[in-house]
Amino acid sequence: MLHPKILDRNRAALIVVDFQEAFRSPINDFAQIAARISIAVRGFQILNLPIIVTEQYPKGLGKTSEEILLSLPPDFEIIEKTAFSSCGASQFMEKLRASSATQIALCGLEAHVCVNQTAHDLLNENFEVHLLTDCVSSRFTPDKETALRKMQGNGVVPSSVEMALFELMRDAKHEQFKEIQELIK
Repeated sequence: MLHPKILDRNRAALIVVDFQEAFRSPINDFAQIAARISIAVRGFQILNLPIIVTEQYPKGLGKTSEEILLSLPPDFEIIEKTAFSSCGASQFMEKLRASSATQIALCGLEAHVCVNQTAHDLLNENFEVHLLTDCVSSRFTPDKETALRKMQGNGVVPSSVEMALFELMRDAKHEQFKEIQELIK
């Protein structure tokens, strides 16, 4: 029997919040986080699971980072928004509801603003939120640390890319195991 706090491939989706080019310089671990999110994106694609990507005011903050864009299909539709919470964009909620997901693997920027508000709004909408802690950051470490504590204190489940992908497969006999294993090496 699957524990209710383990990601289930029949109920999961990946949400990438606002991982945009304007943050490349001010966020010290940007390249590392971009690489981790790219692994998550490719892993969810291999497992044929829904992925939603948002951009906060792209005119000012630029497009999604190149590392992530290169991991997505060329025709992938990114949702533009101005609300800090992704849930504030009607197109986001429509796409999320259409996916039938009830569990969300969440990542992106900044942990204390858009990721935090998205996580709390998703919880309020009765989604189970698994925060990929190796795929979030903020310009300042205290902001990230405070965001992680606040989200976890309010019911967000801490996770990581590798943890999430292995939970979704559940078994080394999974037909995509070797492909996922190669991805995370």
